[in-house]
Amino acid sequence: MVLAHHITFGMYGFWLPNDPRGSGSTRVGSWDLRRYGTATKTDSRRSVAGNPHDFNARRAAKNLLKYPPVRITGRQAVEVAKGFALASEEANVTIHACAIMPDHVHLVIGRTSRDIEKVRTHMKSRATKSLKQSGLWHEDGRPVWGRRGWVVFLDSEAAVRRAIKYVENNPIKEGLKRQRWSFVEEYRG
Repeated sequence: MVLAHHITFGMYGFWLPNDPRGSGSTRVGSWDLRRYGTATKTDSRRSVAGNPHDFNARRAAKNLLKYPPVRITGRQAVEVAKGFALASEEANVTIHACAIMPDHVHLVIGRTSRDIEKVRTHMKSRATKSLKQSGLWHEDGRPVWGRRGWVVFLDSEAAVRRAIKYVENNPIKEGLKRQRWSFVEEYRG
């Protein structure tokens, strides 16, 4: 039985469909990006983020994107958080952990009867709306988010607690401060 979900999604340009470590994509839509390889669909249940890869080739591929990769500021992260808070309230879902990084997001969301892909889409939508309403995101055609993301179904207490710890430590691992968001509720099992 699923107890929670670990959702990860990136800002535009964070993870390419042909990333050598693997991706969730089945095709590369850009002819320019295809010269760096075909889609690298993986069904791995473990994170592939730490797998070795050619960082320079990945950076060169990102330079071929239609828009520069998105990196948000701390002020923008606060607006994203406001959107997440509203979305969790509207969807009646509980968020047990949240890390809003400059180029990606991690959430641990409690068990829900809602389709988790739709919950993820709702989170992105509300966060984008909050950014735009605050004046911290301008209509220039550039998307905020990458198209998809990853969902890991957590089916044991140990898996949920591991995911929460991972999400809470993600900013620290990247040299940022620990994040504490008012909408995050402690997981009690």
